[in-house]
Amino acid sequence: MLRTLCRAGGALLKNSQRTAPRLWVTPAQQRWASSLPINTVVMFVPQQEAWVVERMGRFHRILEPGLNFLIPVLDRVRYVQSLKEIVIDVPEQSAVTLDNVTLQIDGVLYLRIMDPYKASYGVEDPEYAVTQLAQTTMRSELGKLTLDKVFRERESLNSNIVHSINQAGDDWGIRCLRYEIKDIQVPPRVKESMQMQGCN
Repeated sequence: MLRTLCRAGGALLKNSQRTAPRLWVTPAQQRWASSLPINTVVMFVPQQEAWVVERMGRFHRILEPGLNFLIPVLDRVRYVQSLKEIVIDVPEQSAVTLDNVTLQIDGVLYLRIMDPYKASYGVEDPEYAVTQLAQTTMRSELGKLTLDKVFRERESLNSNIVHSINQAGDDWGIRCLRYEIKDIQVPPRVKESMQMQGCN
């Protein structure tokens, strides 16, 4: 009986996957998690992953690592969230300091999903949302400092960005562990004047 049910459910799901496009998997979800598994009665969830299950289109439960059982056709694994630490490159952007110097700056974000439910349903594209928040926070924080202080207060800049991301990230089920500024590029004329001051 169970074998027949498994075969019937597997056949239905394979046919439905051939005809229906997988619209619910965005490029960001593919980066954050592994591909969606084929729905069967017995499911083995890998360590450091959380599988979000919907029953008839509504959230049902989150599968923990190890052995789990689902009802074919009714239950569907909608999201697969990785609970490992995630590294995101923040693209280079321009920012203006308090003394009107335009800088080119980029960084690296280190994140972890703390709540798979919120990460799945709280925001459409977690990576894009966190990256945009980091960029806007960086621009606003740099606007409060002069050029000299930017280089001296790098650590406080990093901690302010982490704090701002974590305030918004609570609703997204994401925790920012740290933010590191990779590179700060100053205009050539400003760089020359700084070198002249250093020589003097």
